[in-house]
Amino acid sequence: MPNARPVPTVRRRRLGEALRRYRNATGMSLDVAAEAVGWIGPKLSRIETANGHIRPNEVAGLLKVYGIDDPEIVSALEGLAKDARKQGWWQTYSGIVAPAYADYISLESDADSIHEFAPLLIPGLLQTAAYARETIAANATTRTPDEVAALAEVRQARQAVLTRPGTPLKIWAVVHEAVFHQRFAVRPNIMRDQLQRLLDVSEMPNVTLQILPLDATPHPGGAGAFSLVGFPGPMPDVVLLENLIGATYVEGVDEVQTFANAYERIVAAALPTEDSLGRIARMEERCRK
Repeated sequence: MPNARPVPTVRRRRLGEALRRYRNATGMSLDVAAEAVGWIGPKLSRIETANGHIRPNEVAGLLKVYGIDDPEIVSALEGLAKDARKQGWWQTYSGIVAPAYADYISLESDADSIHEFAPLLIPGLLQTAAYARETIAANATTRTPDEVAALAEVRQARQAVLTRPGTPLKIWAVVHEAVFHQRFAVRPNIMRDQLQRLLDVSEMPNVTLQILPLDATPHPGGAGAFSLVGFPGPMPDVVLLENLIGATYVEGVDEVQTFANAYERIVAAALPTEDSLGRIARMEERCRK
């Protein structure tokens, strides 16, 4: 039976993009670079386009050809090569979790920070189980009740990154005030419990929460939601854009910087953290009456 063609993952794409960037910086062609390590051009091309594998022990040799010997860079790229096929806990839900979503969960598990602008929903890492079930059911219109329940379990399991030992994920979320006015007619306590959840997690040192008020000054958030995912060491950040049929990743350095600049402007337009938490507390109190 022939070997299956490798399916590009975000890890493999990040690795290929980094290697391509370092090669281009030298001015070397694919054929010249490949020949320097005893390969043929098509092999290196497949690696750079995320359609081929590179073993961790091959990474340092290729980087040496490009004049890259920084231990931090070498280690980071070797780690990507090693983890390109890594199976995570989410593989248990492989029949439920779409490939693009699985890619994002793997990114989230590698990341050290996420900056998220949420104009429509509470960010998944901060949701209660009940809020997750209701919002997933509303958006996943083709899913069965059992699939909705499984996706809600996945969303809850993802939150473990906030309390992982040693290096918990840092999240900075700017949530539009309109999100807090959503009502759940069948289960009116959902928003009250969700507001309390936000107050609880805001006490964690790795969680920053701001509200973008209805009367905010003009800002780039009108273009829609996005998540800016940051990684330790030399690896470039990635941006996630979502819609009803899937996810799109922005991986070019210049394009990602555009979103980083936009996020700074959104943060500036949002309420300060203390004021945001005060407003959430007042909304939670009104929900209890």
